[in-house]
Amino acid sequence: MASVVFHAFNKINETGRMQLFRSHKPGISDGHQQRDFIYVKDIVKVCLFFYLKQKHSGIYNLGTGEARTFLDLVNNTFLAMRKDPVIEFIDTPLDIRDKYQYFTEARMQKLLSIGYDLGFASLEEGVDDYVQSYLMNNLYY
Repeated sequence: MASVVFHAFNKINETGRMQLFRSHKPGISDGHQQRDFIYVKDIVKVCLFFYLKQKHSGIYNLGTGEARTFLDLVNNTFLAMRKDPVIEFIDTPLDIRDKYQYFTEARMQKLLSIGYDLGFASLEEGVDDYVQSYLMNNLYY
């Protein structure tokens, strides 16, 4: 699987627009489904923290601890590409609609309680760095 930003970047380059799922849940606006997006560089920082400094084993949640909307992610992808956002909403496919998660957010207390204090990039910082430093320069694998 590839990141949502990678998919958005390619779709925007190909078509000039991005499609997001329409909300089918009362009280949640289109594009306001939320995920705890984390930048891969932050995942590497946590892995190095465990490798170099910790003897705690176990299962740890990993995210920023702050859910953000898909609309935020896509708008920031357009911004990092220096393009005006063009977003259209499409129906969530019927075969996943009843299983679709509208909110995910990591609980970070366990990681923080063992001394991890390096923080995480904001969605804006992560998207801008990934798009400007890698995707715009064809530096992805």
